[in-house]
Amino acid sequence: MNKIKASIIGASGYAGAELLRILLLHPNVEVVGITSVSYTGQGIETIYPSFTKICEKLLVTEEEAVELADVVFASMPHGLSQELAATCDKNGKVFIDLGADFRLDEGEVYEKWYGKEYVHEDLHKKAVYGLSEIFREDVKNTKIIGNPGCYPTSISLGLYPAIKNQLIVADDLIIDSKSGVTGAGKGLSQKTHYPECNEAFSPYNIGKHRHTPEIEQTLSKFAGKEVRVTFTPHLLPVNRGIVSTIYCNKATDMTLEEIRNLYVEAYKNEKFVRVLPLGDCANLKNVRYSNYCDISLHEDTHTNKLIIVSTIDNMVKGAAGQAVQNMNIVFGFEEDAGIAFIPPAF
Repeated sequence: MNKIKASIIGASGYAGAELLRILLLHPNVEVVGITSVSYTGQGIETIYPSFTKICEKLLVTEEEAVELADVVFASMPHGLSQELAATCDKNGKVFIDLGADFRLDEGEVYEKWYGKEYVHEDLHKKAVYGLSEIFREDVKNTKIIGNPGCYPTSISLGLYPAIKNQLIVADDLIIDSKSGVTGAGKGLSQKTHYPECNEAFSPYNIGKHRHTPEIEQTLSKFAGKEVRVTFTPHLLPVNRGIVSTIYCNKATDMTLEEIRNLYVEAYKNEKFVRVLPLGDCANLKNVRYSNYCDISLHEDTHTNKLIIVSTIDNMVKGAAGQAVQNMNIVFGFEEDAGIAFIPPAF
């Protein structure tokens, strides 16, 4: 099989470097272009020495990288992907955005939460939200994909069977999520400075995190009605991983075992979603460096609550791995091609 040609715009960031790590081992892909505004002309191994003798490509301009590619991955801050998507669309290239520019359906919502405008409304109508397991058929038929955020991926996969089967009261959800520091990106801030985050643990952006509308949009599609959530993220003093603990009021008399059976049925054909046995609890250490989402189910009989724990690696399933999974779907490759990583045992 001929290999497709891939370029990464923003390869010097954490998600971009993770994409490169994955794509270099993909059996159906040749990486032809990598870019960085800050490091153009340098070799990627000078920024990430782990690529020494594996990939020593020079970081080129965006124009060069796009021209060579069949698929373009954008790993950039919000507001920078729309013009790039327009160029790719004009030239018939698949465009997968790891940023926020193509995640939200409504321009007004994007402007409210991100302070930017939709400048190509036609492209946003073409774009598909790339939660691979749920919107696979839509992903197959598009060339513009908004890759989901890391928190929304863990939360949406955790809640999908419960909402689909009307097991919970969908308008009264409390979501408590924790992420490793890589989720904040490569740019250093006070809260991600080592002395501030090491031996520390606290919530941030309480009641105003930008992933909130994305979470609500996706859950509302599952429910067929508007869903609002209380979402509080926390910063863990670890490099990678997300754990989302979701508190739901039950809307059924089903036992926890019966609820788990519905989860198993919902994800029976999904390689990357693992519903754990009752009594086990999802733990981020068991999904690190992998594209898996582990889900465990628990019950508080005192308050009649279903408690869902969902965990992913924010850099893989929450970013680069899911982007490659979406690429595999678009091009008709085996869905786990290049991302069938086994999590390290310790």
